[in-house]
This record gives sequence, structure tokens and C-alpha cells, in this order.
Amino acid sequence: MRHGEVHNPEGVLYGRLPGYRLSELGREMAERVAEDLAGRDITHVVASPLERAQETATPIARSHGLDLASDERLIEAENIFEGKTFGVGDGSLRNPSYWKYLTNPFKPSWGEPYLEQAVRMMGALAAARDAARGHEAVCVSHQLPIWIVRSFVERRRLWHDPRNRQCSLASLTSFTYEGDRIVSVGYREPVRDLLPAHLVGKGGKSKPVGKSFGA
Repeated sequence: MRHGEVHNPEGVLYGRLPGYRLSELGREMAERVAEDLAGRDITHVVASPLERAQETATPIARSHGLDLASDERLIEAENIFEGKTFGVGDGSLRNPSYWKYLTNPFKPSWGEPYLEQAVRMMGALAAARDAARGHEAVCVSHQLPIWIVRSFVERRRLWHDPRNRQCSLASLTSFTYEGDRIVSVGYREPVRDLLPAHLVGKGGKSKPVGKSFGA
């Protein structure tokens, strides 16, 4: 699960910085998803250590009578532009000293390599699978790591246009295992009606999807 909306009036790229918590709407999103998942066979809930992920996961853990676990591998991707605004014509892109970080979008050169994100996220998924073996687990993370691990599992290239990520606020990307092997991936948006209008169609297409893998 991706966390809910964050209170960020300055519009900075907050990344791994502490102190960025859910907005009032984000808390509503978290409660709504907890209600959506109330009937599921969830025996393990784990989240990134960042506040916004912990706050999103708390209602889900509470509704199932579970302690909330943390896993550093679910954390947001590292990014050199943390704490800065980021855009063409404004913010940090106006400063030539940052241009050197934009030389390789395939790695990417401005932050944690995509392959490293995929490896740590696969480890977090495997740990959650083992903790809930025979049942379901919920892992709360962040948009980029979720999209990268999904792309890795679905054997797509890891570099991409961020506008095409299918991972909206408080969305659920599901990985189904048979034994230790992922056999299908699904995606849905339980709180699409709560998304701010400017985000509808960005960071996630609304159509539920599923993909299965052969032997």
C-alpha cells in the first residue's frame, strides 16, 4: 500500500526527511482503506519507518488487533533533491550546481539506483510473506519503491516516466505467492473518490488490473 496524502504546504520533495505526516485527508484515506481491508485474512502489518507510512498503517493494524512492525527496506527512495522544490523554471532546477545530478535517468544519477530499490523491496516482500505464511500481509511504503518492485516483478524496464506510474495515494498493489514464487500482481484504488482533483489521472490509472505469470 502507498501511504495517504501528506501535509506539505511548501510543496517540497520531502523524501526521507522526518516530520512529514499525513494531512487530514490522508488520515481519512488511511481509515477508509482499513475499513476496506477489515474482512481480509491479514495477520501481519508492516510499514516504512517514516511517519506518513506508520500513520497510514496504524488503522489497518488496529482493526485486525495486530502490532505494527517496521521494515527499513520499505523506506522512500533516497534523492539528492530532498527538502527542495523541483520543477522546470523554478526551484532547484534553476541552480546549475544541481545539473550534474541529472546526467543519467536510467540509473538514476540523482538518487538511489532503481535496481537497489528493487532488491530491498523484494526482500521486504519476502519477509512479509514469511511472517504471514498462509495468510495475508500489508506493507505500507512509498510510490517510487512500490512502482519499481512491481516493474521488476513484471519484467519491465526500471527507468520510466514518473507521470505513468500506476500507484496513486493509498492505492493497493498486490503480490500473490504460491510457495515462494510470485504468481500474480494486482492493483486497485479503494479511495479514488478522495483523491484531489489535480491528482486524478496522475500517479495511477484508475482501472483495476491484474497480471498472472506462467510457470
